[in-house]
Amino acid sequence: MQGALRGRDRGALLLTDVFLVLSAFLASAVETVEALTIVLAMGLTRGWRSTLVGAGAATLALAAIVAALGPALTVIPIGTLRLVVGGLLLVFGLQWLRKAILRASGWRAVRDEDAVFARERAEAANAPHVERAGLDWYAFTVSFKGVLLEGLEVAFIVLTFGSTQGSIPLAALGAGAAIVLVVLAGILVREPLGRVPENTLAFAVGVMLTTFGIFWGAEGAGVEWPGGDAALLGVLAFVSLISLGFVTTLRRRKLAFA
Repeated sequence: MQGALRGRDRGALLLTDVFLVLSAFLASAVETVEALTIVLAMGLTRGWRSTLVGAGAATLALAAIVAALGPALTVIPIGTLRLVVGGLLLVFGLQWLRKAILRASGWRAVRDEDAVFARERAEAANAPHVERAGLDWYAFTVSFKGVLLEGLEVAFIVLTFGSTQGSIPLAALGAGAAIVLVVLAGILVREPLGRVPENTLAFAVGVMLTTFGIFWGAEGAGVEWPGGDAALLGVLAFVSLISLGFVTTLRRRKLAFA
């Protein structure tokens, strides 16, 4: 009996770890596509040296944030941590879901990376050339801000998911794999990844973040889920069905107004 229970616990833990890596991977892929669009626009229009220095500086800043905050989160009691993280994930997840649902139902325009790329290139071409410390300051600052802002959300997901599940390296693995994959694809095609189904990925990320937010928030408040970590599947199914229901309802309403 104990062996069976241990086997079930290991299976539930493996399921949670898979969700953890997948969530970090998908969220990082979306944010990296958006950051890559900015970096490509700056590099092709203003030159690669200043652009890559800006992107590299932002990457180092993000690494420092993760390194500094990661150990601090481990000293917080797990119950309190899951309650706080669950609430934050709900805020982030519902924001992602809201945008994805509105886009999927036609009430909001789908993000067009090609259009964003063209706009960034036009603004970069018209911006004055100011050189500081041997760098094109416009290319440096735009690349730095773009990578930093998009990366902060990735860092948040890595830190919260990893610390709550007790494995920041595992969350970082999922995020790192997505970043490497997207950057390699960008290097190969040297153009924005406009064919990436970004809204579908954002929808999936919103569902995953909301699922973990509900699950961990309830655990932090003292709820004991039936089946332990395996209950994640039930919460995931519930959130997915509700979200798809909203898409269907809003799409019908959109057609009725058309």
